[in-house]
Amino acid sequence: MIMKNKFMTNVNRTFKKVQFGVVKHSPEILITVGVVGVLASTVMACKATTKLDTIIDKTKENIFQIKDCVADQGLTEYTEEDSKKDLVIVYTKAAVNVAKLYAPAVGLGILSLTSIVASNNILRKRNVALTAAYVAVDQSFKEYKRRVIERFGEQVEKEIRYNIKTHEYEETVVNEKGKEKQVKKSALVSEAPINCSPYAKFFDASSSDWVKDADYNLMWLKAQESYANNLLIANGYLFLNDVYSILGIPKTKAGQVVGWRYDPNDTTIDNYVDFGIHTLNQANINFVNGYEPVILLDFNVDGDIWNTMPETI
Repeated sequence: MIMKNKFMTNVNRTFKKVQFGVVKHSPEILITVGVVGVLASTVMACKATTKLDTIIDKTKENIFQIKDCVADQGLTEYTEEDSKKDLVIVYTKAAVNVAKLYAPAVGLGILSLTSIVASNNILRKRNVALTAAYVAVDQSFKEYKRRVIERFGEQVEKEIRYNIKTHEYEETVVNEKGKEKQVKKSALVSEAPINCSPYAKFFDASSSDWVKDADYNLMWLKAQESYANNLLIANGYLFLNDVYSILGIPKTKAGQVVGWRYDPNDTTIDNYVDFGIHTLNQANINFVNGYEPVILLDFNVDGDIWNTMPETI
């Protein structure tokens, strides 16, 4: 009995795994079935067309016979009214035969298109669910960020977010008497400079507006950041792809959805665009000081604004 129960449990578990796999990959399965079905229905329609001549010829033959009978009214009692009734029967029978001929192809075609539409509906519902999940996570992070800022201040929040710590070092200095001595100093540096958001992009030679002059790049980036803020205030919203465009950076799929909103009454958003130029990590410090011509820009997007923007915008 125990062995039987164990066997049934294993069977049930295997069935559930297979069922889960089918449900998980149902969009791919449905789209494949739909495409194959459309091709198959096309082949079936072509084959059916080769048999269409037989139906047409038979119909023509019956029509000619009816007309011959009408022409021989003197020899038969076949009237004009009888011929009209028979013609209706012949045409109806021909239409039914044609419908039967193409019915399998049409039916398969309808099922195939239904399968493709069903696949699209499943993907759309999953995308809606993923968007809802993303919005929930994003909102949760914003609330966490707000609480940290309220308790510890904005500077501490940045240090936590970018893993910035105080780094102590010794520096040799010369006093007024010309004597050297070691002086202890400290600086804020990021121990994880690559700890950035998925929207971060390098501003380097791949950008059409980048030049070899680090000072010029810094001045130009600040000007574009100011321009982006003006756009945000003027329009009430700004997509990340808009910022990518003005920086000469290729657009992304995520950039079509995420971005910034401007609403001074909403305390959950920043209400400004920040390229992350002055983020306290050594690479950005070197760029700002003119030692490094390349910088990793990380943008303070508000998240998904496509689905969260008020309809009045």
